[in-house]
Amino acid sequence: MIPYKRLRRASALFAALSALLLSGCAPSAASDSTLPTLTVGSDTYPPYVYMDNNGDITGLDVEIAEEAFRRMGYRAEFTTIDWEKKTELVDSGEIDCIWGCFSMAGRENDYQWAGPYLASRQVVAVGAQSGIETMSELAGKTIAVQATGKPEAIFLRGGDNVPAFRDIISLADRGVQYAMLDCGYVDAVAAHEEAIRQYMKDYGANFRILDEPLLVTGIGVAFSRHDTRGLAAQLDEVFEQMREDGSMEKLVGKYLDDPAHSLEVDALEQ
Repeated sequence: MIPYKRLRRASALFAALSALLLSGCAPSAASDSTLPTLTVGSDTYPPYVYMDNNGDITGLDVEIAEEAFRRMGYRAEFTTIDWEKKTELVDSGEIDCIWGCFSMAGRENDYQWAGPYLASRQVVAVGAQSGIETMSELAGKTIAVQATGKPEAIFLRGGDNVPAFRDIISLADRGVQYAMLDCGYVDAVAAHEEAIRQYMKDYGANFRILDEPLLVTGIGVAFSRHDTRGLAAQLDEVFEQMREDGSMEKLVGKYLDDPAHSLEVDALEQ
């Protein structure tokens, strides 16, 4: 018998916790204000996208976007969106693309993609003193994920490698899940590894990442399937140029400890 699994969506209940996640210190790259603008829809997800102490959006993905779009003759303008409405927003033209540590796996046919430009591990983290050591030991536990994110889909889909968890708490603000684990409201969280590590670094949280990943995937930039401008193909070419001239590794190295490992996109199974 398949164990009963319950999805609980929480947003307003934990909205107050989101204020903990809006600080940073990396500067935004300058952009040429004379260039035409491409509006980039994203979400707060350090170190990829976050707000600095001046309230400006910055981060690894922001710097990559600014450099890549500049080479294409555009200016990147990031805007924070309701992540659950990302497809609706890009299809309507309210935003030009979705960019923010966005996993491509399982979404290949949902958008026009540029990428993968980085490799990322989706992982599970628990409290440092937790007795949970393996994925199977999540049976009967409560896990926090971000709504419409890849971990949510993996746990709800189930399968041989997915434990019989008790509850999934799905949050509109993906960053709040870390605060919930830190406060002991959930037994585990699932997210991109680098995002978890960044939270630990920024807030002194004492988490432990399980050895077995949920998924190793490429992250990319998503344009509407109906977009006829050819921007995804152009951006793919620019990503290749940035890898070849070393600028991609230089930008990644500002935020991640092992940039070369994150750039191993050719080894990914798409």
